[in-house]
Amino acid sequence: MAETTVAEVMAELAALEDPKARVVNEKHGDDHGVNLGKLRAVAKRLKTQQELARELWNTDDTAARLLALLICRPKAFERDELDAMLREARTPKVHDWLVNYVVKKNPHAEELRLAWFADPDPVVASAGWALTTERVVKKPDGLDLVGLLDVIEAEMKDAPDRLQWAMNHSLAQIGIEHAEHRARAIDIGERLQVLKDYPTPPNCTSPFAPIWITEMVRRQHGG
Repeated sequence: MAETTVAEVMAELAALEDPKARVVNEKHGDDHGVNLGKLRAVAKRLKTQQELARELWNTDDTAARLLALLICRPKAFERDELDAMLREARTPKVHDWLVNYVVKKNPHAEELRLAWFADPDPVVASAGWALTTERVVKKPDGLDLVGLLDVIEAEMKDAPDRLQWAMNHSLAQIGIEHAEHRARAIDIGERLQVLKDYPTPPNCTSPFAPIWITEMVRRQHGG
């Protein structure tokens, strides 16, 4: 089979463009109109192709970048390459997939977590917090959870949206996973009131940390 070219893939993505999907996506800040199920089907067919992934990323097209993140080899990226990609990832979905599907599986994830965590750009910092939340859940040894709660308590209320969301997720996971910090995590959430009025569909858990923590702990204990 001949190698797939970027032009062929871009033509296929253009053919999948759906104006209705674009309207929905743009409400979330994602400028593309490709149904994600169809995008995943294209990725499944293409399989892993690191060079094609790099070329698709370089098109700067949101749908192409999402596809690139599905067909790349996460461990193949250098640290500086991922750093540059994160700073270029300006739509929420590209940012989320880059962190969750690629950076978390890359050997440089911890280095990048530390570098991004304190970055002056709140969108970059939100990636550092996302990687920190992953460690809170999976590898908390060596993390200063009290120090993290101190930062959240001091900075979450006034943080820009994306960073605030990521900090709130860390707050909730510290409360859910670490019983010794649960009361303080709930207390911080109660006092800061961040995301208290977030519209939550029925049967979904509110992202308001005190409710989120209490509900997840109840489920873990089979309540």
